Amino acid sequence: MASNSDAACVLPADQVRRAIKRIAHEILENVACGGREPFVLMGLARGGVWIADALRSDIEAIDPAVSVSRGSLDVSMYRDDLALRPTLPASASHVPCSLDGVEVVLVDDVLYTGRTVRAALDALIEYGRPKAVRLAVLVDRGHRELPIRPDFVGKNLPTHVSDEVSATPEGVFVKSGRDA
Repeated sequence: MASNSDAACVLPADQVRRAIKRIAHEILENVACGGREPFVLMGLARGGVWIADALRSDIEAIDPAVSVSRGSLDVSMYRDDLALRPTLPASASHVPCSLDGVEVVLVDDVLYTGRTVRAALDALIEYGRPKAVRLAVLVDRGHRELPIRPDFVGKNLPTHVSDEVSATPEGVFVKSGRDA
């Protein structure tokens, strides 16, 4: 989305923070034996990295004894639509440890068709064989093209297929594509 000035704010900053904190609590309750075993938050470049950072901070504040690492994953070269829209890598992936036998929580800002998550699963395998992979998203807008469902959701947001959704720490914004 070009700018948030021409989009409607559907989730202001305070509600974004509240949703992230709620997801942090849910992750602690449900991942890696309730936080007793180490796990990795992998933010998908670009939109999921800031959310993974916020989740890590919240998890550490809620329970300082929990061991959680944070990495980032650039999935641009794993997408199945490279022939349709060539792309360049968004950033370098950073994987903080071997993923063999570790629970991984993929973190993204907006879940739409599921194709980015599919690409993330392909990219993840290059760094090891995780014990389990979970998915946390700030916004689930529906319109899935693949059988992918998030484990942790900040906000379910019904949208039109032509709408554009942007999630930032300042809020979640929707720009209608119906009248464009």
